[in-house]
Amino acid sequence: MVTSPVSLEKIKIFADGASVPSILESAKNPRIAGFTTNPTLMRKDGVSDYRAFAREVLAHVKTQPISFEVFADEFPEMRRQALEIKTWADNVYVKIPITNTRRESAIPLVKELASSGVKLNVTAICTLEQVRDTAAALAGGAPSVVSVFAGRIADTGRDPVPLMREALGICRAADRASGARGIELLWASPRELLNVFQADAVGCHIITATRDVLEKLTLLGKDLAAYSLETVKMFHEDARRAGYKL
Repeated sequence: MVTSPVSLEKIKIFADGASVPSILESAKNPRIAGFTTNPTLMRKDGVSDYRAFAREVLAHVKTQPISFEVFADEFPEMRRQALEIKTWADNVYVKIPITNTRRESAIPLVKELASSGVKLNVTAICTLEQVRDTAAALAGGAPSVVSVFAGRIADTGRDPVPLMREALGICRAADRASGARGIELLWASPRELLNVFQADAVGCHIITATRDVLEKLTLLGKDLAAYSLETVKMFHEDARRAGYKL
């Protein structure tokens, strides 16, 4: 058996999704330290009643942090939704997008909510400028998460690792300046299990992953020669079942 090259004891793994059965199953897994959701995942999983979905999940997820996102595009309504979501449970973080659909910055709202005690997860961040503005707005406020979409950055052909390393430095500097330690950096939208190890090596506090990535945790430390043989057997069996002939 080949051991895993990197320990995953430091980084917290959050399950990303909106399937209630999947969330409840993940809640039993000691590797899963929290949860994130978003409107896209909720729609994909057939959620039609936002409050009912949240109530059902929170009836079981009572201590692990879980993020629910606002969906308004106007900041006054975004603020109203955030203040309601905050009341759902003490372990709830409110996800606020870094801008609205008109590219207007959400930073003033983020600063207001954080300073008034709302736990925030600022989401859809892709640039270091956005990280700097967000960290400055969150510094000294309620516990918070800066979600940088490293997977989407990688989709553009850019290596997200240097950016995430610099983002961590920005978050730590903001905490030091405020005399607090309330900002956590989250590696969002991973594409493969390797990203978990990359995030851990960088020093990210959290990585959030969908079910298809989380299922690959069972492969940690798997013997590569055995994996090779399994692959050969899969190809052979699929060819047999298809009845291919030459």
